[in-house]
Amino acid sequence: MPPNEMRAVLHKDRVKARIVRHDRKNRPEGRVTEIIERSSNPIIGRLLQESGVWLVAPEDKRYGQDVLIPKGATGTAKSGQIVVVQLTEPPALFGQPVGRVKEVLGEIDDPGMEIEIAVRKYGVPHEFSDAALALARTLPDSVRPADKKHRVDISDVPLVTIDGEDARDFDDAVYCEPAKVGRGKGWRLLVAIADVSHYVETGSAIDVDAYDRATSVYFPRRVIPMLPEKLSNGLCSLNPHVERLCMVCDMLVNAKGEVHAYQFYPAVMFSHARFTYTEVAAILANTRGPEAAQRKALVPHLLDLHDVYQALLKERSVRGAVDFETTETQIVCDDAGRIEKIVPRTRNVAHRLIEESMLAANVCSADYISQSKHVGLFRVHEGPTPEKKDMLRNYLKAIGLGMTISDDPSPGEFQQIAVATKDRPDAQQIHSMLLRSMQQAIYTPMNNGHFGLAYEAYTHFTSPIRRYPDLLVHRVIKAILNQKTYQLPTLPTPGEAEAKLSKRLASRVSDPTQKPKKFSVDQLAWLAAGLHCSANERRADEASRDVEAWLKCKYMREHLGEEFGGVVTSAAGFGIFVTLDAMYVEGLVHITELGGEYFRFDEARQELRGERTGIRYAIGTRVRVQVSRVDLDGRKIDFRLVREGEELLTRAMKDKTGGRSTDLPEQERGANRSSGEPRGDKRSGPGAGGRGSSAGGSRAAVSPIQALKAAVKKSASSAGRKSSKKPRR
Repeated sequence: MPPNEMRAVLHKDRVKARIVRHDRKNRPEGRVTEIIERSSNPIIGRLLQESGVWLVAPEDKRYGQDVLIPKGATGTAKSGQIVVVQLTEPPALFGQPVGRVKEVLGEIDDPGMEIEIAVRKYGVPHEFSDAALALARTLPDSVRPADKKHRVDISDVPLVTIDGEDARDFDDAVYCEPAKVGRGKGWRLLVAIADVSHYVETGSAIDVDAYDRATSVYFPRRVIPMLPEKLSNGLCSLNPHVERLCMVCDMLVNAKGEVHAYQFYPAVMFSHARFTYTEVAAILANTRGPEAAQRKALVPHLLDLHDVYQALLKERSVRGAVDFETTETQIVCDDAGRIEKIVPRTRNVAHRLIEESMLAANVCSADYISQSKHVGLFRVHEGPTPEKKDMLRNYLKAIGLGMTISDDPSPGEFQQIAVATKDRPDAQQIHSMLLRSMQQAIYTPMNNGHFGLAYEAYTHFTSPIRRYPDLLVHRVIKAILNQKTYQLPTLPTPGEAEAKLSKRLASRVSDPTQKPKKFSVDQLAWLAAGLHCSANERRADEASRDVEAWLKCKYMREHLGEEFGGVVTSAAGFGIFVTLDAMYVEGLVHITELGGEYFRFDEARQELRGERTGIRYAIGTRVRVQVSRVDLDGRKIDFRLVREGEELLTRAMKDKTGGRSTDLPEQERGANRSSGEPRGDKRSGPGAGGRGSSAGGSRAAVSPIQALKAAVKKSASSAGRKSSKKPRR
């Protein structure tokens, strides 16, 4: 859409358009023929006064236009404050949009302002309805005798919770003991999950609010929960030393790590301890240490948990599940909301122990729903698309790896490549490309398996306090146990959106000779629920990333002009993205900052290469940069290259001047990163996914690398080796 076509519309308006031409890059250009629906979403921005005229500059740059505010419509807001604006007049071809100030959020530097902006910017529901809060107040504070009816009493089983230090809602508790499985040894593994469905009835006020949110949203220093606090931190949370209602997945695991048998049942439990990951890891590392001495009675059960984890890990390896090492970061803030530091979030053996236990329970729940022929929501992760497979094959061929993927690849093929390359200098680059070739996981009633985890059926059962799909799975399992059918509330007749969704899903059949499947109203309701939960999961991720990017930008404003070492984490036609070693912050080095020569982007190798010097910037290349510009509104950080690496440039220049040809040295080396459930292409740093702006102006002094270039050029000139090519910018 050309800029002149965008004057009369705003971000999130629904329009009809037609293609009128193709540009010089053969991209279709359109023209708006009809505005079907104006977005009702409020706009968040900063109130400004220019030449006596009040206007709001939208915080979300996708809106593209400032909003005019009449004099009497500013309310109590002052110039420079962040406000929420409701449009009163839409934009026109020759007129800006007009609005009124609906809410004043405060000053841009107020603590927590970034979260207030994000929840409104992404439409995250952050206030419970009066009806939901009133219903929550009527719920009891503890388990009543009537609640225990028709439940198994397992309060004598020493179940424990294992979570992070800052966790407040405890979804799951675990217990393990040795057991005979067939004729061999094995374990009995209990995974007890909070029984949210007992207190949250389908269609109730709390249920409506929970479905609207679909997930809890986690920000640094703040959580927007899916359920009211009385449930999420109280009645449903498996707090230590109190009775709680739960749904249990009771499994027998054999020595190979295979689930030999399982059963589900509602129960009453009593958490015997609240452990942290750090504490459990310390106990497993030293069973005679001070941590173990304080929990002496529970140490044997933790050792049994570790034994079953080792078996489950072996089974994971046998089935070929994809397992990449990635680095996740944690922002540590002070009481005022200012970033103190950004640290890597380390995953220890306790994290993995709980993860494998939860995976086992999720697989059992998916199998139980499938075997019962009941409709439910599965967590589906499909294999790479043909386009992504071709991209990955071309990349592996370009780097001369000698390994590739088949036309119908299995997860094991990806894992084999990851294992075979883990010790290479360019391991991070290869693992990053493997991750990018995969699709995102979604919720859907059509079970197509989980590619990354190598499961034929997989669902989410273990976190009903913070994920709505898990709550639906609990309701389905309870219905099956009671020999009933759980039915979602459905519309009398499917609407336009549901009809389109049905048509699109029905056309996705492997055999073109097959007739497209027709969906019932009940199936359409489940499809819509899966689509809604998947979309709101993305919304929560985007809001969280937006807040993290804002905080990182604010943090880096205090480090303008400082120099840091870093590693290239992605390359594009307009520059390279660099993540700093010390701070785990990502920024853009624009292509104009890479030196006075022409750089070409090699899509197959995912690198920028200089035409004259042959210098290469690929994922994993080490560089030194200076923080040159921070755009808080745009969530972008710009770096300026300070030292490209003398060894790298010298070797590249030797290729041009008759020296020996070499491969990239240790500039390709980078830290491995970890992932649980594989995701598709995802950049999480400020400025990711778009063209950043660079600070202009000339440099006061000649950098070391410029001096080196000049010396090499002079040497080549004296030897009669003048280049016939003129450097192009």
